Amino acid sequence: MMMMLGTTVFWGVFGSIVFTTILAASQGFGFTRMNIPFLLGTMFTADRDRAKVYGVLLHLVVGSVISLLYLSAFHVSGGTTWWKGLLFGAVQGAFFLTFGVSLLPALHPRMASEHEGPTVVRQLEPPGFLGLNYGARTPVSIFVSHLVWGLLLGVTLA
Repeated sequence: MMMMLGTTVFWGVFGSIVFTTILAASQGFGFTRMNIPFLLGTMFTADRDRAKVYGVLLHLVVGSVISLLYLSAFHVSGGTTWWKGLLFGAVQGAFFLTFGVSLLPALHPRMASEHEGPTVVRQLEPPGFLGLNYGARTPVSIFVSHLVWGLLLGVTLA
């Protein structure tokens, strides 16, 4: 059992690296302005350079924790397959895009609210519905990243 947990955390971290790389490439190619590690990091520091480092580390930790939830979901659903990983990734991506991004302004001390706009402290733009405030192709980048992450876990944990 401990071996499976270690393997799951390893692939969760690896998957998060792949996920973050896909999003960084999406941002670099102009598909989105959303940078999840930066958004996570600025929750803890106003230093924009350190925020990127903190955000990547936090994203890796979150990825390892979520991978344990995937392991549980695979166990409850009768086993691990690539298509279940893809399905779970789709559900997670849809959840993040429709509900998760809407929570960010309430949780983030430096993000403006949809209703009140920016202030001296709250200068980051809120993502808006489906993250569309960060670009029209943001939902595609986020959703595809989640699909790849889920597929990776479905394949490696089988």
